[in-house]
Amino acid sequence: MSKKLFIKTYGCQMNVYDSERMTDVLAPIGYGVTEDPDDADLVILNTCHIREKAAEKVYSELGRIRPLKEQKQSNGGRMLVAVAGCVAQAEGAEIMRRAPVVDMVFGPQTYHRLPELVARAVRDGGGVLDTDFPVEDKFDHLPEPTSQTGVTAFLTIQEGCDKFCSFCVVPYTRGAEFSRDVASIEKEARALVAAGVREITLLGQNVNAYRGQGPGDSSWSLAQLLTHLAKIDGLDRLRYTTSHPRDMTDELIAVHRDVPQVMPYLHLPVQSGSDRILDAMNRGHSADEYRRLVDKIRMARPDIALSSDFIVGFPGETDRDFEETLRLIRDVTYSQAFSFKYSERPGTPGTALPQQIEEHVKAERLTELQKLLNEQQIAFNQACVGAKLPVLFEGKGRKPGQSIGRSPYLQPVHVAAKNDLFGEIRDTQVVAALSNSLSGTLCTSEVTS
Repeated sequence: MSKKLFIKTYGCQMNVYDSERMTDVLAPIGYGVTEDPDDADLVILNTCHIREKAAEKVYSELGRIRPLKEQKQSNGGRMLVAVAGCVAQAEGAEIMRRAPVVDMVFGPQTYHRLPELVARAVRDGGGVLDTDFPVEDKFDHLPEPTSQTGVTAFLTIQEGCDKFCSFCVVPYTRGAEFSRDVASIEKEARALVAAGVREITLLGQNVNAYRGQGPGDSSWSLAQLLTHLAKIDGLDRLRYTTSHPRDMTDELIAVHRDVPQVMPYLHLPVQSGSDRILDAMNRGHSADEYRRLVDKIRMARPDIALSSDFIVGFPGETDRDFEETLRLIRDVTYSQAFSFKYSERPGTPGTALPQQIEEHVKAERLTELQKLLNEQQIAFNQACVGAKLPVLFEGKGRKPGQSIGRSPYLQPVHVAAKNDLFGEIRDTQVVAALSNSLSGTLCTSEVTS
């Protein structure tokens, strides 16, 4: 590799996957990964538009990169700077206007064209903008993954969303729902397993809306895909995220009961516990419908752990609406969750709604909600003390002689071990629980390797 590539990834797991694939796309034209942006020939900021002030954070980072680019140029070299992902898709030409340091701006549907975009940027001295939604399937143009070095991996099977929640930019930055065909997913999964991966997380903005082409032009559901992938020898664990309650079918629930490779963990965002706010969010379900769905899931898989997303301070949210959200959290109980203050996203219907909530009210509500969620997470972790859990070890811990892995419930688990446990699944007795992790000891009589 004669040239060096630095990628900074923001946001979701799908962006992590996309960054890995960008690495694969650029490898054939001589780019190897570096962890040092000072020494890079190409810097890519792979951005996310979900968090508050996402665009401003990108501009701030570009301000830090500019002197690096200038220094490289003064030394007779050249650094290309690119902004990719959802902020690139949403901001487009505005990024080029505000940040002359940027040579390329491209959206999440066009990174398979990176070699061409780099060539154009070198030839034309920058100014490359590609935020189209191309007709061709980008996955058909991506090489087989080569950058995988761990025992866990992400695999995108679905992109885009047709739900149009009023707070969300995904339909505008990722486009309409699109599902990859079964054959290409299976091929990529087998390549990952051949590279040493034992756990794969299937990704999609609305992953359980998956409807991909199967054998004989049949349409396969996520349930069928999971059942099929579970037959791959060496693929011991399967997960998927992120799901929408409206697409959580009985068939998919049954997979959690019947397919042991599917881990007993489900991320099922609800956002609010108030029917009035859920309606304003265009979620398409009520709080009680969500409760009944959770009951059905737990009936099929009693040991399942649930996580969720919550937004506080959505326009028009009253104290009573917020209390309804707290009540739903107490009714359901979660092993972990993600929670945010509502923030406006340009172009989304939520920005035009009346009764925007004052910032200090959002902050107070978020503090109270996170306190409850944290209590539930601690309680869930403490309930695991004394249990024997199969742990997939992913690497060394921070302390000497320590290994770290993940439980079926996605908790980090630390153990003291004389030997390197990387890639092994070992039964582990949980002896202590912290707020965000578990501590355990190996059950030496049980080894799966």
